[in-house]
Amino acid sequence: MRIALLTLDSLVNAPAVREFLVAHKNEIVLVGLSNPYRPNMGGMFGQIVRRVKRSGAWILPYLTANFSFPEMISGLRLGLIFPRLFYPSLPALCRAHGIKTALVDDVNGGEFANKLRECRADLIITFHFDQILSAETISLCGHGGLNVHPSLLPSHRGPLPTFYALLESSQRLGVTVHRLVPRIDAGAVLAQEEVDLPKGISATAASFFLHQRGRVLLEQILAGESLGPGKEIEPSPYLSFPTQPEVAAARSRGIHLVQVRDLRLLVQPAPNP
Repeated sequence: MRIALLTLDSLVNAPAVREFLVAHKNEIVLVGLSNPYRPNMGGMFGQIVRRVKRSGAWILPYLTANFSFPEMISGLRLGLIFPRLFYPSLPALCRAHGIKTALVDDVNGGEFANKLRECRADLIITFHFDQILSAETISLCGHGGLNVHPSLLPSHRGPLPTFYALLESSQRLGVTVHRLVPRIDAGAVLAQEEVDLPKGISATAASFFLHQRGRVLLEQILAGESLGPGKEIEPSPYLSFPTQPEVAAARSRGIHLVQVRDLRLLVQPAPNP
């Protein structure tokens, strides 16, 4: 099966995406890298202003750890200089395995549609991808698409599901692999697993370890004889980035978006939870 892998490169999916890419290097025909600073989102400055306005200054360490540090490591080519310490950049890893890459400003635009047609992908897999695929885009691949989401759907749809899961008294964490539909985190569920993680874990670290488990579930699905239709679910309300009061309430309970100790996740091998 020919796979188009779409992702937003970040700390939380670093080992999971790279391990999946290497394991399926002969099947992946295109890697689409979402541009986090794309013009239609206001560029880098517009993105930062919007996030700080909604979530407050505590969102800045989260953005730095998840996006700025990995981008700096990639830009300085530290993965090439210290290959046993830092993860290789995704473009470099793709070049090493002869896989085409594309920087994606608009996943539903004509330019990317042409790339999907040219590579003749059978299946789209989104792994921490921050753009909504239209029905037309999904239909360009005969087997449609799958998404890995670090929550127990239908609960906690949106970009920071682990934050909202940790806010709840039960703090139930898990990961779901589901069918792609033109609605965020709302397709039929193919596999789901609750994952027990240590108390006091940050939203960033929880997402990191859940993406790793999600890769395993994804592998199991792809190893089956048929992808299957999955189990339809009734989507819960979409949860955007947290508001300033939500962040303050979480911090008062010792729940954090990111912690200093999460910087250990930037280096390999990936630590245990």
